[in-house]
Amino acid sequence: MLYRKQNPRLPNFENSVHPKQPLLHERSRILHQKPPFQRLHHPKTQHNRHPDGGDPRQRRRALRKNSASINVDLGDETAWVQSGALLGELYYRIWEKSRVHGFPAGICPTVGVGGHISGAGYGNLLRKYGLTVDHVIDAKIVDSNGVVLDRKSMGEDLFWAIRGGGGGSFGVILAYKIKLVPVPASVTIFRLENFFDRNATESVFQYQQIVDKMDNDLFIRVLLQPITRNRQRTVRATFIGLFLGDSSRLLKITDSIFPKLGLQRTDCHEMPWINSVLFWANYDNTTSPNVLLSRTPDSVNFLKRKSDYVKSPISISNLQSIFRKMIQIGKVGMVFNSYGGRMSEISESETPFPHRAGNLFKIQYSVNWNEEGEEADKNYINQIREMYSFMAPFVSKNPREAYLNYRDLDIGTTDNGKKSYSQGKVYGVKYFKGNFDRLVKIKSAVDPDNVFRNEQSIPVQPFRGRKTRK
Repeated sequence: MLYRKQNPRLPNFENSVHPKQPLLHERSRILHQKPPFQRLHHPKTQHNRHPDGGDPRQRRRALRKNSASINVDLGDETAWVQSGALLGELYYRIWEKSRVHGFPAGICPTVGVGGHISGAGYGNLLRKYGLTVDHVIDAKIVDSNGVVLDRKSMGEDLFWAIRGGGGGSFGVILAYKIKLVPVPASVTIFRLENFFDRNATESVFQYQQIVDKMDNDLFIRVLLQPITRNRQRTVRATFIGLFLGDSSRLLKITDSIFPKLGLQRTDCHEMPWINSVLFWANYDNTTSPNVLLSRTPDSVNFLKRKSDYVKSPISISNLQSIFRKMIQIGKVGMVFNSYGGRMSEISESETPFPHRAGNLFKIQYSVNWNEEGEEADKNYINQIREMYSFMAPFVSKNPREAYLNYRDLDIGTTDNGKKSYSQGKVYGVKYFKGNFDRLVKIKSAVDPDNVFRNEQSIPVQPFRGRKTRK
């Protein structure tokens, strides 16, 4: 995934349309559209434009007015959320109604709901409750014929596909109905830093030993960043945690299974769940929850992301090699996101998202930069590719798995021509493993003319004499 002068937290506009738009007009627009309905951009050509070629400012204004409503119903603990809504808005609307409900979605409040859920978005509740898509109970989608469908009318196959298979391959997602989850009246958060020249290696190594076995109420994210400290280059390891309980119970857990973390009572802060949302979004403890209603994104000029899954602990010596490599490369950071818990209990075929049991943690590789020009682009993209290549011995293999919401054109693309199936399978099995062919079958049934397509969309079944849409 690479963005140029486009914030990574902007909502996924291509999965949102005005729900009151006349369906005949929508059907005509979809069926007669010549260019791809959706398009990802190649790193060399992606500028400050929305993927459909429109002005993102106009689309944002339209979304504010037309496709961002949220209706929370505590009677059955559900909410209808339109695709243009942002995660922060969803959390705020839940908090308005209840202090003991939440939703297991991402930590970035300005991410759009539609794209986040359709790609199996996750957050710091995943070890307790799994992913967003594990709590979707209905949806509304416009299909390639311009017809609005709900779960009953679309059928279980399509409903399965749009919960993690990327809604943009199958239609235009209008809204999702989600099931809320219980959260304690008070949760505990912490943030601890360590360094390569101290005992960061040992603490990261021990983290790997316990991450998939620790209490389901505990989530720990590890940020590894090359920095300059005391005029020396080193790697900083930051451990950020959310615990669905009080600090006394948390400390009993960490003292028992994770002593290298060195967590003390003074490091722990108890607060309502909504305040933990603000903490994870990097707001200070004086910030009002009202900030979650803001649609002003963080400022990031350029960035690229990649992903991996780790299935067995990386040795101390190899961790040391990784840290040295990060220092040598320059700017690429990594984020380890804890798995195990509820994630290990859900079948990999339950939704299109297959990365369940057997994973210790997911890696996000990240690099951000501000410099303009192709030379800077090439430099930083090569840095992250070099780090990704170096990590190959330590991550999943056959396939080397990847996470759909960190779109990465490096792992394969399709031109949506006659070879779209074979091209799509290259990246498809990395994103979806054994679920790829089921997604292809559903795609071929609901969108045989491949109206909804991009460089990494789900292809239709192999060409058998039927004209392939170009």
